[in-house]
Amino acid sequence: MPVLPGAEPFRHEGGDVGVLLCHGFTGSPQSMRPWAEYLAARGLTVSLPLLPGHGTRWQDMQLTGWQDWYAEVDRALRELRHRCARVFVFGLSMGGALSLRLAAKHGDAISGLVLVNPANKVHDPLAVALPVAKHFVRSTPGIASDIAKEGSEEVGYDRVPTRAAHSLRTFLRLVDAELPQVTQPVLLLHSPQDHVVPPADSARILARISSADVTETLLEQSYHVATLDHDAERIFADSYAFVGRLAESVGREGAEAGG
Repeated sequence: MPVLPGAEPFRHEGGDVGVLLCHGFTGSPQSMRPWAEYLAARGLTVSLPLLPGHGTRWQDMQLTGWQDWYAEVDRALRELRHRCARVFVFGLSMGGALSLRLAAKHGDAISGLVLVNPANKVHDPLAVALPVAKHFVRSTPGIASDIAKEGSEEVGYDRVPTRAAHSLRTFLRLVDAELPQVTQPVLLLHSPQDHVVPPADSARILARISSADVTETLLEQSYHVATLDHDAERIFADSYAFVGRLAESVGREGAEAGG
C-alpha cells in the first residue's frame, strides 16, 4: 500500500549527537516531522521511522503488533548508535512507551528521554473485552487529531484496529513493569487537557521510573498531539536545550549548521 502523503519516514545526517523520534499509535511521522526538522536544522542527526502497519490504511495495522513496532524503533536506535557518539530518544503517546522500553533495555546507550503525553495504560473500560472482541469487531472509532490549534490536522487512521489495540494493551502492561529499570535523564511534557491519554499516565510513569534527573512540564495550551499544537515550539526548544545540557557538542554543531 502507498504511504499517506506526509506520513513518510524522515532521516537527516548531522553531527555526532543523534535523536530517535517515535510516533504514536495509529499515527505517523507527520505528527513529529516539524520537531524532527527543527532538530535537524540545528545540526543533530535525526531518525524518525514509520512504524509497521502505520501510515497507509488501518486494515494494514491488523497484521501487526507491539513486537513489530518495537523492533522497528530498536533497529533505528542501533543504527543511530553505530553513527553517533550520543543518542537521545523522543516519543509521543505510544511512542513514549516505546522510548521507555528502549531506555529500560539499552541503559547507558541512551543519554536521555523526552516524552510528550506518554501512554501507560488503555483506559477504555471496554478494553478488558479486547481478547474476545478482536475476533468479532474489526475496528472502533479513531483517536487521531486531538489538537486544540485550529487548522492543525494529524495524519492518522480514522479507525482503531481491535487486534492492534489488544496488542497495545499487552505492551503497555509490559512497559509498566519495566519502568523501574529506566535511569536516564527525562524531560516529560504533558497536557492537562488530553482526550486520548489522561495526565494520570504521566504521573504513574514519573512515580515508577528510577531516574534522578527529571523535569516535568505542563502544556497548558495543547491537547494530545501537542507536537502539532500551540505548545509545539516550546516542546522543540525545551527538548533541544535538554539535549544541549547533556551533550556539550550540541551547541557547537548548531552554530556550525546555522553558519
